[in-house]
Amino acid sequence: MSNKLLLDIHAIMKQLPHRYPFLLVDRVTGFTPGVEIHGIKNFTANEAILLGHSPSSPVVPPGILLEAVTQLGAILVLERPQMEGKIAMILQIPAAHIHRLVVPGDTVRFTARVLKLRETLGELRGEAYIGNELVAEGQMRFAIAARAAILGE
Repeated sequence: MSNKLLLDIHAIMKQLPHRYPFLLVDRVTGFTPGVEIHGIKNFTANEAILLGHSPSSPVVPPGILLEAVTQLGAILVLERPQMEGKIAMILQIPAAHIHRLVVPGDTVRFTARVLKLRETLGELRGEAYIGNELVAEGQMRFAIAARAAILGE
């Protein structure tokens, strides 16, 4: 794996349109262009996504883990020069498994790998880990469109 593209939160915010509370990648930690990307998210007790979800025993909603994998995958797909001005959006999650709940204080390590990639469609496989324990995994299909058409920029 190449360490060519290691991004902090400021660089991630330049690549993705997401903002708090739905920017779910804190750091890109590893990268193989066009193949695989690794990143982390630190979940804290004051996350907006936790405030109304099981208030007496907060857990990260499982769909949020799959969204984080997809955001990481978007960075992987959109880093190519021909993707300038594009955005990736989830179309379908044909397979997903949650193996363990994520709670405040957990640092989750994500991996996303490209399965298929065309000009306007793609497919990813991703996993979420706490330490070496697999906590979630899934397959996501996404569309690639002009950023201006979607976000009005």
